[in-house]
Amino acid sequence: MAAARPLAFLYVICVGIRIASSATDPSDVGTLQSLMQDWENTPPSWKSSGDPCGEWEGIRCVGSRVTSVGLSTMGLKGTVSGDIAGLTELIYLDLSYNPGLTGTLSSAIGKLQKLTTLVLIGCRFTGRIPDEIGDLSSLTFLALNSNNFTGSIPASLGKLTNLVWLDLADNQLTGPIPVTKGSVQGLDKLYNAKHFHFNKNQLSGVVPETLFSSQMHLIHVLFDGNQLTGNIPESLGTVQTLEVLRLDRNGFSGSVPENLNNLTKVTELHLAQNRLKGPFPNLTGMDELNYVDLSNNSFDASPAPDWFSTLKSLTTLIAQYGALQGPVPSTLFSFPQLQKVNLRNNAFNGTLNMGNSIGQQLSLVDLSNNDISMVVLGSGYTKTLMLIGNPACTTGGLSSTPYCKVQQGNGNAYSTSLANCGTQTCSVDSMINPQSCICAFPYRGTMYFRAPSFSDLANDTIFHSLELSLWTKLGLTPGSVYLGNIKFNDDNYLQVDVALFPPTGKYFNRSGVQALGFDLSNQTYKPPKLFGPYYFIASSYIFEASNGGTPISMGVIAGIAVGCALLVLVLLGVAVYAVRQKKRAEQAIHLSKPFASWAPSGSDTGGAPQLKGARWFSYDEIKKCTNNFSSNNEIGSGGYGKVYRGLLAEGLVVAIKRAQQGSMQGGLEFKTEIELLSRVHHKNLVGLIGFCFDQGEQMLVYEYMANGTIRDSLSGRSGIHLDWKKRLRIALGSARGIAYLHDLADPPIIHRDIKSTNILLDEKLVAKVADFGLSKLVSDTGKGHVSTQVKGTLGYLDPEYYMTQQLSEKSDVYSFGVFMLELITGKQPIEKGKYIVREVRTVLNMTDQELCGLKEMIDPSMNNTTSLVGLRRFVELSMQCVEEEAVKRPTMNEVVKTIEVILQNEGLNTNATSAASSATDFVSGKPPQRHLYDEGLQRRETGDSDAFEYSGGYTYSPNIEPK
Repeated sequence: MAAARPLAFLYVICVGIRIASSATDPSDVGTLQSLMQDWENTPPSWKSSGDPCGEWEGIRCVGSRVTSVGLSTMGLKGTVSGDIAGLTELIYLDLSYNPGLTGTLSSAIGKLQKLTTLVLIGCRFTGRIPDEIGDLSSLTFLALNSNNFTGSIPASLGKLTNLVWLDLADNQLTGPIPVTKGSVQGLDKLYNAKHFHFNKNQLSGVVPETLFSSQMHLIHVLFDGNQLTGNIPESLGTVQTLEVLRLDRNGFSGSVPENLNNLTKVTELHLAQNRLKGPFPNLTGMDELNYVDLSNNSFDASPAPDWFSTLKSLTTLIAQYGALQGPVPSTLFSFPQLQKVNLRNNAFNGTLNMGNSIGQQLSLVDLSNNDISMVVLGSGYTKTLMLIGNPACTTGGLSSTPYCKVQQGNGNAYSTSLANCGTQTCSVDSMINPQSCICAFPYRGTMYFRAPSFSDLANDTIFHSLELSLWTKLGLTPGSVYLGNIKFNDDNYLQVDVALFPPTGKYFNRSGVQALGFDLSNQTYKPPKLFGPYYFIASSYIFEASNGGTPISMGVIAGIAVGCALLVLVLLGVAVYAVRQKKRAEQAIHLSKPFASWAPSGSDTGGAPQLKGARWFSYDEIKKCTNNFSSNNEIGSGGYGKVYRGLLAEGLVVAIKRAQQGSMQGGLEFKTEIELLSRVHHKNLVGLIGFCFDQGEQMLVYEYMANGTIRDSLSGRSGIHLDWKKRLRIALGSARGIAYLHDLADPPIIHRDIKSTNILLDEKLVAKVADFGLSKLVSDTGKGHVSTQVKGTLGYLDPEYYMTQQLSEKSDVYSFGVFMLELITGKQPIEKGKYIVREVRTVLNMTDQELCGLKEMIDPSMNNTTSLVGLRRFVELSMQCVEEEAVKRPTMNEVVKTIEVILQNEGLNTNATSAASSATDFVSGKPPQRHLYDEGLQRRETGDSDAFEYSGGYTYSPNIEPK
């Protein structure tokens, strides 16, 4: 103990010094230090630095305040105490996949009034869900699934009127589902919610008729695996946004509501293993249905319903013990997507005739234990057919065929092939990377798909699409995903073991693991749509061990610590003096000559980037070629300064962008623009000729674009008339330029400021993208996005980027979609307080085959055009680009291909310039948080568009949009 006292004293002193010198708010530092004492296995950076905002892994800040704690899959052990309430500016909290976190969840969590996201998936929390969570009025995403919570669902959750995602599944919750009683709000008031995931609990009682209403926007209702009783509420049939409905494995009784078939968007319907009675459900009109399971109920005896022959989207039909009789409709087997039919233990009789046009994907038909006397197989069916227990197997001459014997289903399930890696084996906890065939330590876990729309587990194409989706959307190396142990578990969930391998080396670092945990716990990752809603449970990750050594006694440690402390004090004084002197010198150099390493020739003498073809100009050269910056040569201006036309000594006309004093772009932006423009070369990108950094001036010298900006042409200032064909070519050219930046530049480049004033026209009306001052390289990230300070232009700015500060190529796609709407309407993005995206969306009517309902919004200067060919498809593409969720938007490469198809379909040459205008080219004649565009900063009504896809992809700005 005596030896430990100096260490304890030294620790207290060090902590005090670290807090005092931290850029983080002292109260937040103190709270995090307290949490660190409660938790084992915090990241090493938490112990090596006293500045959480600066260096702690998993911590993000705005200014000096901690706003985000993301520690997914860190192996944390301990409890979440009331100290968490000290992080008063916290917006995001994710502690998912830390099974060592136990105990009750402190009620103090209800004091985090700014919290929008609370994710505690896959821990081992116990006790009741605190009522105080209902006080988190800003909460939009609440995921407490896969814990050991007990007690009832707090009625206070009904106060979370901004909530979009509510997942309480896989706990031990009991009691009824709470609804409004008197002045106490219940879950029926969650009108903005899209996800009710209450499955795999012990909930009981009748589901109240008032729980559902037509005001709700639910996509997923997952109540399976509980003890709910009584009738299925008829009000459920009014929620016409519903896509997935699971009520199976409960005790529901009575008849299935007749209005259930009003749910025409439902793709997966599970009513199995209840006590339902009355007529066999009528699903006529539910034409989107893929997967239907009505098994193990007590329906009235009846022939096969008509919808057996009409729902052509079915992939899976299961109706065991359904009291069905008469012949099996042969039309059923012809459905093109059908994979599995399980009608065993019914009373089908007569002759089974599968017809002559059996669907190519059908792999399993189970009609065991019916009363079928004869079988006509038809042509071409060679997959599994089970008839055991039918008279046809005893008197129909089929007794010796495989159809009348016990079979093993439809073959082995898919798993990622390792055939190319030979017989190599790996040590415990490591696996063979299918991409490199080396042993590595992947990020592992299990994906549970709660309602897949298919049942064929041997379909390579389906699971290849999942592999491709995982490595693409999670930013991994192609081929570095392993899928295995694929099966439908006892809950009838598709269970897939997943291993994600690091892009380099054998291990992920902690930041990499946190990024994967974030994408999978927050539903940022979305699988292919046919996999449906999912959740993921991660396995513990084994991080790369640091070098070990011989243990040292406490006395030796204490002696070393005291000696080091004295040495540190001496060195600290020297270091502080040296650092101050160095900063003064660097500041002086930066102020006078921040690009000192860039020699006048453009070559680099230090660590600066190599400039490809960019010429250095002196201030005197620029002054001369612009006639002393004559106002007669001024051709544009902006917040950065002015643009001048200049004539170089060799006779070349150029455009010179001169930053004005006091509003310089900033050295970083200036360097960025030079670096980027000097190495990107494409006919649809404005070329950099050179730059000037001399006598305190920042200037860029571009190729001259004779016809100005697109905004000038749309407004009429340039005198150039843009007909519809020219606008299509402008869209194609500028899209090609942006696609080059995203896909072919090395490293890829995100522009960040796509707008009509940054797209210019040369003398042939060829569109070229300009102004790279805000561009961002993405070479330093494998996540598919860059976390960065938000920059851009209001009206074009991607709302998801604005709210999450996560920049991706899809942010440029959003801006380009706004630009496309400008080409259609001629209007600026925001005019008189109205936002173009919302205005178009409001009047859009795709049943109007010619003008899509936009007659009053289309630029009147195009009225002389005989036919706006391709307008419909162009409008569709524009609206896809401005989808609220980035994942729903196309890539720029897809945008290019679509515009090319529009032009080709109309007989237009996709390689012609915009100036090549001829009538013959037409061959004869388609939140809880405030939104950056909202006038009055109000949250818009929900329901205009889905903020969440089928898998509930979460963003920080659920379903918000400019007015």
